[in-house]
Amino acid sequence: MLFVIDVGNTNTVLGIYDGDQLVENWRIRTERNTTEDELNVLIRGLFSGGGVEMGRIERTIISSVVPPMMTLLDSFCRKYLGHAPQWVDARTSGRMPILYSNPAEVGADRIVNAVAAYERYRTGLIVIDFGTATTFDAVSVRGEYLGGAISPGIRISAEALFQNASKLPRVDLLQSPDRVIGKDTAGSIKSGIIYGYAGLVEGMVRRMSAEMDPPPKVIATGGLAPLMGRVCEVIESVEGDLTLEGLRLIYEKITTQP
Repeated sequence: MLFVIDVGNTNTVLGIYDGDQLVENWRIRTERNTTEDELNVLIRGLFSGGGVEMGRIERTIISSVVPPMMTLLDSFCRKYLGHAPQWVDARTSGRMPILYSNPAEVGADRIVNAVAAYERYRTGLIVIDFGTATTFDAVSVRGEYLGGAISPGIRISAEALFQNASKLPRVDLLQSPDRVIGKDTAGSIKSGIIYGYAGLVEGMVRRMSAEMDPPPKVIATGGLAPLMGRVCEVIESVEGDLTLEGLRLIYEKITTQP
């Protein structure tokens, strides 16, 4: 079995593949101040609950945008899984050309998403990942990573508002309001954050699409992708397991390269 791990600034997503089938997956908080032993207790508990035997994990591949987690995960894999993990970066991108000025600057999560999206659709793409940051990644019809854009994530933007406007109440962002014109303070905040962010996404996609030929397909992933997929007119598909699938594909490609 293949263990795939994507470490984000807020959450870490874990998945288990048996061949090309995703048999189990979990989302946990990214905890920088932990140890490999504490991580082992957590992961063993997840595996047990999902009916996964730790001894069956033969290979591990990890993408991470949190450098302190790399030493921790390397130690965990070596100590408890009995092997060193494979790490994703621009050099191990599964043969996808990275057309960034400095390819080493591209986040591993962005590479993984681009690889998975192109493998699935085989056309020009804009991939939007709604994570701690919201990233927009452009892929050409030839399967080249062209570059993209990064903006503050929805929750970061909301948190900044709540912290700096003391009279405004915190609101949940689990569901979009029925009306854009809010009839109370909570409704106005939800509308401004969710529909305002939809406007940001639609504007960015329009501007990026103008620089791509032919017009790209637009897909979304990440924790808030289902919510934004319902309110953003430009999002054509929401792909919940895109990052995990990208990790699997990259592992297959780099381990079969001559």
